[in-house]
Amino acid sequence: MTASTFAPMPDANGFFGPYGGQFVPDHLKKIMDEINQAYEEIRQQPEFQKELANLFADYVGRPSPIFHAKRLSEQLGGAQIYLKREDLNHTGAHKINHCLGEALLAKFMGKTKVIAETGAGQHGVALASACALVGIPCEIHMGQVDIEKEHPNVVKMKILGCTLVPVTRGTATLKDAVDSAFDEYLKDPENFIYAIGSVVGPHPFPKMVRDFQAIIGTEAREQFSHKHNKLPDYITACVGGGSNAMGMFTAFLEDKEVNLVGVEPAGKGLDTPLHSATLTLGKPSQLHGMACYVLEDEQGNPLPVHSIASGLDYPGVGPQHSYLKDLGRVTYDSVTDDECLNAFITLSRVEGIIPALESSHAVAWAMRKAPQLKASQSILVNLSGRGDKDADYVAKVLGL
Repeated sequence: MTASTFAPMPDANGFFGPYGGQFVPDHLKKIMDEINQAYEEIRQQPEFQKELANLFADYVGRPSPIFHAKRLSEQLGGAQIYLKREDLNHTGAHKINHCLGEALLAKFMGKTKVIAETGAGQHGVALASACALVGIPCEIHMGQVDIEKEHPNVVKMKILGCTLVPVTRGTATLKDAVDSAFDEYLKDPENFIYAIGSVVGPHPFPKMVRDFQAIIGTEAREQFSHKHNKLPDYITACVGGGSNAMGMFTAFLEDKEVNLVGVEPAGKGLDTPLHSATLTLGKPSQLHGMACYVLEDEQGNPLPVHSIASGLDYPGVGPQHSYLKDLGRVTYDSVTDDECLNAFITLSRVEGIIPALESSHAVAWAMRKAPQLKASQSILVNLSGRGDKDADYVAKVLGL
């Protein structure tokens, strides 16, 4: 791959190849362009970069370490497995990286309320924390199914002072939470800002969230090469909307020797309707103001989707992921609910690390792949979040 293949991404209109853009009404396009202009202005300011860097260090606890999962690697045989410990961040996941950026942007633009959706609750907790930090009201929309599944995060959001809006429409999960939050945002887009929780939605959000998350891969590249004098052979991350994966992959796109693998939820099986494998089985279409791969029915409506991980059950995916799939730079595979649960328990009991169900998809893929490789090879997993939020649910499912 040449550098020109990937830079600049996106173009001035927010397209990654044929994906992305702004498929919104004209009055909203104007608002999105204003957000883009404000973002481009603020990101150039040394004071903003310094404030964000200080918060990453002193509030989030960055850089997050890379941990060699020695016992897991020995148990599996084959490649060495390493974990980028985003689970150690304040609020428990990678989401805090872009939430701090979005909250600071909202303050810079003089917005009176930040609105967002959340699936597993990690984005909601992170945004509620960031908004409390900068002193701006926050409203989070969450599907009723996910509220019942992710009770610990629901309590945290309420403690942090955000307004939590239960969503009962449709399947009462992530896609419906997005729809509900967007409806609220449309009531006053001049004064509200919709802080999208992944690399999805209309331009500039796929670019903006990616940029704030790129700290993951930037750190990992320096950390791994400093310690091993080489880059990982494989890098893997789970993909729903795709923010943690994009954050990790961006620093390695030009490194042809590094295999990048995004892991989608195969749910109850790709041969059933109960999955969220958008890039595996979807097709190019439009969703939530962007062109991307979508799982949809014959009438063009988004399909109901399923994953054991609430943060991954989304019928679309980030436009940059869609483009990287078409280019062949990133391979997209999938992992079932059962494989995910097995990885969750295995990492907990072999390494003493309880991963989020979302992150467990990437761990499961690494566990599947490692025995096929040599002991001299390496797999770096983006452990995007911790599993505190999932512990009660997993215990109930497994009868623990």
